[in-house]
Amino acid sequence: MSNAVSTTRDGDVLRVTLTRPDRRNAFDAATIDQLTAAFADVGDARVVLLSGEGPSFSAGADLDWMRASVDLDAEANRVEGLRLATLFATIDACPAPVVAAVHGHALGGGAGLVATVDIAVAQTDTMFGFTEVRIGLIPATISPYVIDRIGTTAARRYLLTAELFDAAEAQRIGLVSVVADDAAAEAERLVETLLTVGPNAVRITKQLVRERPSNEELARLISEVRASAEGQAGLQAFLAREDPPWRSARS
Repeated sequence: MSNAVSTTRDGDVLRVTLTRPDRRNAFDAATIDQLTAAFADVGDARVVLLSGEGPSFSAGADLDWMRASVDLDAEANRVEGLRLATLFATIDACPAPVVAAVHGHALGGGAGLVATVDIAVAQTDTMFGFTEVRIGLIPATISPYVIDRIGTTAARRYLLTAELFDAAEAQRIGLVSVVADDAAAEAERLVETLLTVGPNAVRITKQLVRERPSNEELARLISEVRASAEGQAGLQAFLAREDPPWRSARS
């Protein structure tokens, strides 16, 4: 299997990098499987940073991979579709916050990746597009995350027209959080910010955003967090006007 994805542990940060620059980091079976594996087990990493080598973040599906799919029967296509759906679900469910540094192009499944992360930073000149219908396919596996991120109004336009749009428009519709002249540097700044917050608290907060639990469950969670070692340490540090241990450890 080719090395399509690099994973590097850098202290509390897990760096996940698409490493097929000659193919603009387009998806093939190896890329999908390796990305899924990277996000399926992030261990105790406090932040995951997703990026791509070369001129583009990800140009979507690899042409050779798509060419091979022409000969697949319905069941084999279903299995391939499930493989891709599992990738997006795994990134979405990653317990640690995920930041993406996006540049060049983010098309098709590449734009789908952007929709699954927590915070996406786009280079000013990045171009986006949900281009599947242009070639008679559908954005099936990415659609739940795209619709949740940009809403039905924008989804009905961009999923149906397959038109490209720039970083400013991506920010306007909510696909990306930040547009920057240097996306990599801004993403690193956000990673550093995420390393100042409570490691357990931020994971549970991400869970709240994704699952929107009942009032009873919310009350249980807040009571457990307040009584936890991290919660107690944070409260005591706040009252003493000191840095909590997870922040002072970085100074």
